[in-house]
Amino acid sequence: MATVNDQITDAVTQTSVKVVAEAPAMAMGNIYQSMAHSTGILFENAVSAQQQQNTLAQAATNQGVMQIYSVDTTAGAAATEKVAQAGVADNLTSLLTVLKSFQDK
Repeated sequence: MATVNDQITDAVTQTSVKVVAEAPAMAMGNIYQSMAHSTGILFENAVSAQQQQNTLAQAATNQGVMQIYSVDTTAGAAATEKVAQAGVADNLTSLLTVLKSFQDK
């Protein structure tokens, strides 16, 4: 059986110990990197949600202002509709008269 030089054995052993000793630090480094990346995505999503909320708030404000400005227009439209329907009873009476004339024949 061939013997291995003690220096070679020590070098291999020290390399193995070095790799095993560095493993926790490498694992923690990977965890910290993953946490930093996840936190970055979290903040990106928060900014996106804020932008969407601002857009919705502006749209709601715009709709409210449009409704406030259209009050006079709505009142005018309602009055016009009432005036336009003022002759409905006369129209119905005329229609009934025509229908009765057809029934009499």
